[in-house]
Amino acid sequence: MPQGHGDLLVEEKQRFSASDAPVTVRYPDRITLIRGNHESRQITQVYGFYDECLRKYGSVNVWRYCTDIFDYLSLSALIENKVFSVHGGLSPAITTLDQIRTIDRKQEVPHDGAMCDLLWSDPEEVVDGWGLSPRGAGFLFGGEVVTNFNHSNNIDYICRAHQLVMEGYKWMFNNQIVTVWSAPNYCYRCGNIAAILELDENLNQKFRVFEAAPHESRGVPSKRPAPDYFL
Repeated sequence: MPQGHGDLLVEEKQRFSASDAPVTVRYPDRITLIRGNHESRQITQVYGFYDECLRKYGSVNVWRYCTDIFDYLSLSALIENKVFSVHGGLSPAITTLDQIRTIDRKQEVPHDGAMCDLLWSDPEEVVDGWGLSPRGAGFLFGGEVVTNFNHSNNIDYICRAHQLVMEGYKWMFNNQIVTVWSAPNYCYRCGNIAAILELDENLNQKFRVFEAAPHESRGVPSKRPAPDYFL
């Protein structure tokens, strides 16, 4: 089943209403989208989606409808009971998957707490346990946290996004967590390649790595500064 790891509306892709939502509605049993930190009313007002809706449609109603949809996106997914999929990372308030199931996700992303952490946190190799995040939301977490979470929930590894990786994907902590980044040449200046992780029925992994389309084959919008917290 194809999955989107959230951040449907990052800086260079303000096109949720034109692509992701209709495909998900058409194939609800085959495609799952999970929520990222950008699927919030506050963030979409900062990074352009609010302005785009107002410019294109002359009112904020489309923006309101889309952000209402965000409240119904899942916060995470479990693939064959062995691969935990989430946009950001882990939370000190969560030790079991059942605790995630009890979260009332039908709300704007809060500034702290378990729901916020799932969408904002990052793994960090130099952190022992939990650390403060430079993003101002969520936490940094180390390898022991990942090991304990995976063991407690009997999962093989965590698959997440949220951070730019130049090679498209990056394993950490002895292959216990992988970051998959699917926006090539992020913000038209980072020069990174991108990746998609495919799993077969036996959960065998295949990373499909790809570069950005040539400039002559697509229109490039005016450049805007990249959000620092991705870099």
